[in-house]
Amino acid sequence: MAYIDGFVIAVPTANKDKFRKHAKNIDSLFTKHGALHVIEAWGDDVPMGETTDFHRAVKAQGDETVVFSWVFWPDKATRDAGNKKIFAEMEAMDEAAMKMPFDGKRMIYGGFNVLVDIKP
Repeated sequence: MAYIDGFVIAVPTANKDKFRKHAKNIDSLFTKHGALHVIEAWGDDVPMGETTDFHRAVKAQGDETVVFSWVFWPDKATRDAGNKKIFAEMEAMDEAAMKMPFDGKRMIYGGFNVLVDIKP
């Protein structure tokens, strides 16, 4: 059964191009190690909620854009094995290549079992 990793982050809006470059470099590791599909979605219509919302979840500031990302894996075993290889490769990268153009401490993420999958 497919497995999904989901991420929500706040990226300084001025860093959009830096983020895109960083994401392409890191996301290529996911597909290299078994991910079927990686999406990085730049916030466009992300409303403020009454109780909670994406902005509050990552403590986004006025000059930041919320990014919603997900990685599709064929199954959790492939994801777990892939993540081990990804983290090993990331440790070997130089610090400049790993520098995130956002505050990683405010990132929220998690792994999810697919419950419903409807395709046309």
